[in-house]
Amino acid sequence: MRTFRIRTTVLAATTAALALALTACGGADGAGTKDEGAAASVSKVTPGADSGTTGSGTSGGSGTSGGAGTSGGAGTSGGAGTSGGDASASATSAAQTGAKKKNDGKTPACTVDDVKISAVKQDGVPTTHITLTATNVSGRSCTLLQYPLIAFGDIQTAKDVPSVAKSKPATTVVLSAGAPAYAAVRINEGGVDEENRAVSSFHVNLFAADGPAEGSEVVGAPAGGIAVDDAVAKTGYWTHELRNGADEF
Repeated sequence: MRTFRIRTTVLAATTAALALALTACGGADGAGTKDEGAAASVSKVTPGADSGTTGSGTSGGSGTSGGAGTSGGAGTSGGAGTSGGDASASATSAAQTGAKKKNDGKTPACTVDDVKISAVKQDGVPTTHITLTATNVSGRSCTLLQYPLIAFGDIQTAKDVPSVAKSKPATTVVLSAGAPAYAAVRINEGGVDEENRAVSSFHVNLFAADGPAEGSEVVGAPAGGIAVDDAVAKTGYWTHELRNGADEF
């Protein structure tokens, strides 16, 4: 009799556990039915809306979270909502890729064919400095790198005029179509010097990304010519405008 009672107790406990499990499953099914009903009721409310309003199917997506709701037709609509999410993510990814390409693009270096270079005397007598102006005539943007490579003598033998480090701008000079840039150039120390020589024209070359570019432009000296002392000649960097201090040397 003692053994029978133990088996009866175990059987009763097992039966109670199965009953609870069935009740839990029934609750889940009920929840799924409610989700399906909610999704169905959304479909009935918006039958006249255009296909764009099927975004309400996204609420069906909440049915998907119910688990059992996945087996319902509304669950399928929720799947369409998910596809819309994928399309949106794809569009965002494409936009980001396009922006990255745009940002990664580099403005090409200006060549001597892209700019027109001219020279004017700076104020003061005697003339000790000139200003070079490089105007972008290419019809597109280009980058004016570093400083002008100036040869006051024969281009085959003359040494380039050295640059002044303090004149280097903080940012690279990018010229839009038609925009100018400037460089200050010291040509002598003033006064009469036997080392000075008259110059009526000179050569100017530009930098490419990997060093001096090919070719050069012949620039006419300002009216009356200029007196150049090669030993003291120096050039500033290209800049959007001449600056006090940085371009005074």
